[in-house]
Amino acid sequence: MKTEEDNKVRPSAMALVPFGVFAAFYVGLSLWATHLGYEMPWYKVSMPIAFLVASAVSLLMGRRPLDEKVETYARGMGETNIMIMCLIFILASTFATVAKGSGAVDAAVAIAQVLVPTRLMVAGVFLVSCLISLAVGTSCGTIAAVTPIALGFAGPLGLSPALLMGAVIGGAMFGDNMSMISDTTIAATRTQGVRMKDKFMANGRIAAPAALIALFLYAVSGAAAGTVEAPAIAWQQLVLVLPYVLILVLALLGFNVMALLFAGTVIAAAIGGVLGRLAFFDIMDLLGKGTLGMGETLIVALLAGGLFRSVQANGGIAYATNKIAKVIRGPRTCELGVFLLVAAINCFTANNTVAIVIAGPIAKECADKFGAAPVRIASVLDTASCIVQGLIPYGAQILIAMGVAKGLEIPVDTLSLLSSLYYQPLLALAVLLSMLGGNRRAA
Repeated sequence: MKTEEDNKVRPSAMALVPFGVFAAFYVGLSLWATHLGYEMPWYKVSMPIAFLVASAVSLLMGRRPLDEKVETYARGMGETNIMIMCLIFILASTFATVAKGSGAVDAAVAIAQVLVPTRLMVAGVFLVSCLISLAVGTSCGTIAAVTPIALGFAGPLGLSPALLMGAVIGGAMFGDNMSMISDTTIAATRTQGVRMKDKFMANGRIAAPAALIALFLYAVSGAAAGTVEAPAIAWQQLVLVLPYVLILVLALLGFNVMALLFAGTVIAAAIGGVLGRLAFFDIMDLLGKGTLGMGETLIVALLAGGLFRSVQANGGIAYATNKIAKVIRGPRTCELGVFLLVAAINCFTANNTVAIVIAGPIAKECADKFGAAPVRIASVLDTASCIVQGLIPYGAQILIAMGVAKGLEIPVDTLSLLSSLYYQPLLALAVLLSMLGGNRRAA
């Protein structure tokens, strides 16, 4: 939120230098790690350290006393939306950890296997990944859980491992984009001040057509030659997935997301306890791990909030929005600008949540200035970041899938995998086409 002090700030290009320092530090060291031959080099450099370096540069800029600049930075860290976002991150992580610990993820995978016809296995793998990611709210977790099962179908059914992996990653990115408890959804809705329910509906009109076309393409290109026997479903597995169903249904009905996540965690723990899968201290351990599971994301959110506030106080955001204003002519071009902004940041950071946290406040300023609908901007932020994250070879999603294939000694080259990613390009086309029609002005 702007203050009277912010309105008096003189635009300054130099104030944007900390963003450049962040990119140079993070990307530069990651490229160096790549040159040295490290595995997963883009994850050798801690994101919080890159933010700290950029923040130090920001605090050294400007003529104001250092104490005053630190106070400004701290106000940015403690901004209400940042704090609420962090609280939701903690609750979402706790729910996901307890539900997974109770066996809910394994139950969801087993149920999905039964629902998938063998002759449509690749399309089924895509659909299963969509549903599981939608339920658990994490693409990485979905890929880690589903990829080994999907690759197990390659030999018996005569299917391409790259095609199966592409279906898993595409479905996982669908759920990451749409899920009520995904960290990208949380970040996008909080930075734009919109309800998750409204963002879900706006996203659905874009993602659903892309997902249906991808489903058809996987069905056509992935016809199975053999058969596999599906496991039997026990009633306990149906009970275990109830917390996921509850979260989705009640969120769509407009219930408070924090109360929903808290209740979901309690119900998941209770089900795990009643079914004998979790003892009391197992639950306590999972609650603790879940609370700390978003540690790095929380730190990044706080540091990003402080850095943004510091750059804003130095005139950097005013300069950026003034420059963008010369290109933007209305709500539609505002959406396109936001799409390109978050996509570019995601390419540099290889982290879709971080890209949204960085781009979100700038997108909010542009949306306010040009009358773009906040729910559309939230949708574009989340969608663009998920598109890029699901396509870059150095992103966690593709690296995890490739790592699983390597562990199973199944050779898959990166180019073959990238050519098997149908959903992400279709989603990019869908969101760009959506910018051409309809009323884009804020209510």
